[in-house]
Amino acid sequence: MALYALIDGNNFYVSCERAFRPDLIGLPVVVLSNNDGCAVARSNEAKELGIKMGAPWHTIRHFSESHGLVALSSNYALYADMSDRMMTLAAGMGPAQEIYSIDESFIELTGVQGDLVRRGQQVRQRILQWTGLPTGIGIGRTKTLAKLANHVAKTAERKPGSYPAELAQVCDLSVLRAEAFNAVLATTPVGDIWGIGRKIGAQLNDGGITNALELARMDPGTARGGWSVVLERTVRELQGLSCIGLDDEPPPKKEIACTRSFGITLTDLSDLIEAVSSYASRAAEKLRAQDSHTCKVLTFAHTSPFRPGPRFDKSIVTPLRRPTSETSAIVVAALSGLRAMYKPGFPLVKAGVILLDLQPASRIQNELDIDAPETGQGRLMAAMDFMNDRYGRGTMKLASSGGGKSKAWAMKQERRTPEYTTKWDHVPIVHA
Repeated sequence: MALYALIDGNNFYVSCERAFRPDLIGLPVVVLSNNDGCAVARSNEAKELGIKMGAPWHTIRHFSESHGLVALSSNYALYADMSDRMMTLAAGMGPAQEIYSIDESFIELTGVQGDLVRRGQQVRQRILQWTGLPTGIGIGRTKTLAKLANHVAKTAERKPGSYPAELAQVCDLSVLRAEAFNAVLATTPVGDIWGIGRKIGAQLNDGGITNALELARMDPGTARGGWSVVLERTVRELQGLSCIGLDDEPPPKKEIACTRSFGITLTDLSDLIEAVSSYASRAAEKLRAQDSHTCKVLTFAHTSPFRPGPRFDKSIVTPLRRPTSETSAIVVAALSGLRAMYKPGFPLVKAGVILLDLQPASRIQNELDIDAPETGQGRLMAAMDFMNDRYGRGTMKLASSGGGKSKAWAMKQERRTPEYTTKWDHVPIVHA
């Protein structure tokens, strides 16, 4: 019988910051999105203040004066590196791992012997000791039940009394007797189940299904006929039938996007060229990382929909003569679209590049050698990716991306902490 664990970092972005800033422990902390726009991570103390996920910074700023709220800019380099460290340790839980997101990892436990709760506690303690990151671990017969068990583990720790205390931190639903298992399901709102969105959750509530136990007792055929095969799969998973296997490697993306909001509004074409060149270069790196080629490049830019004044919102798709992953060809296509749609005088707040019609790099398009790529381009791109991976993004780039480090279009990150683990000059120094 299948068995899965889900290991999840608690308030991950905040926990990464606290690992290097212990003075933040016990304080309400939020991490803000790009351009310091809204809260994308909250400490438990911030949640207790009533701060919701996605709350705009300007609406919660007053808590910094009244309750000592600390707001930090997103430090993606730090979070990615800490995630790699956490996932490496989480892999010790079982023989197979699926990294589901930056802070979540499924582990297959089928056939693993011994006390799995104790094993989970040991892995959890090791992650905490070696990285400083607190985690919750859920174990279940299906991935949906493992996800639910993880929710129970973290909720029982943060809100004593909501679930039995013995289920805190590491929760194994697979060993609970039927009565206790049903009690956990009955305590869980249907909207907290993995895969149940807000719209479907509201529809289920209207139909009298308000908790996970009632959903588990739904006829799978009714779920499929009334909603979708996805809900049917969720019902079967709650009933203990594994329908979602472990994905050792995620499937290649069908589209790759690199989009950003600017730190300030832009009107000059030269600044837009630098920004779009940078975005297209990053998208090309992602494309090569999954060993794919793109056939079309979409470029877009727009003004703010919330500010008064003239509006601009355009996009152009530039087809490529042959599928490619070369940065230079993709940047040329993106800039061609930008120049074609650009109009002076509009205060633009966001632009981006989306690579479309992706296909495996192994697929060969036979044609005449008109504009055939020069030999060695593949090695050049590989060398470029190697240098940027080793010495930091932007070490090697196309001239159209601009020189220097200060960019008018760069994201606003006024509250970002040092990149403690990825830059030598940011490594903390401890004085005896």
